[in-house]
Amino acid sequence: MVHTLNLQTQKRNQWIDITSLIEGFLQNFQFKDGVAVIYCPHTTAGITINENADPDVCRDLLRRLDELCPWDMAQDRHGEGNSAAHLKASLIGSSQTVIVKDGRLLLGRWQGIYFCEFDGPRSRQCFVKFIG
Repeated sequence: MVHTLNLQTQKRNQWIDITSLIEGFLQNFQFKDGVAVIYCPHTTAGITINENADPDVCRDLLRRLDELCPWDMAQDRHGEGNSAAHLKASLIGSSQTVIVKDGRLLLGRWQGIYFCEFDGPRSRQCFVKFIG
């Protein structure tokens, strides 16, 4: 079974901690052991695992991605004008796989799973599949 997360982003660049939503799926469906695959089907968004204890980490990473991939580049030819969003999504990646043991995600103490928006605000989805 594939579970769908529906998200509404509020900003052009935004990271949303979806860890608790995925943990909710684990509890609701009583999944105990295996892996969780979290997948983003959008070309201007992604999924990453990073620190969730200090919000400055996400802000710093978004700022650094903006420095690496500036929004306004005269050389960009993509008609929608969002080449920076495509590049950021490619750098972050479209999925993550997390081990599940005894009904819990095996994340590090400071880790969280993030949906990464780079072309918002938009209505988005990501999918979660548990494989046991």
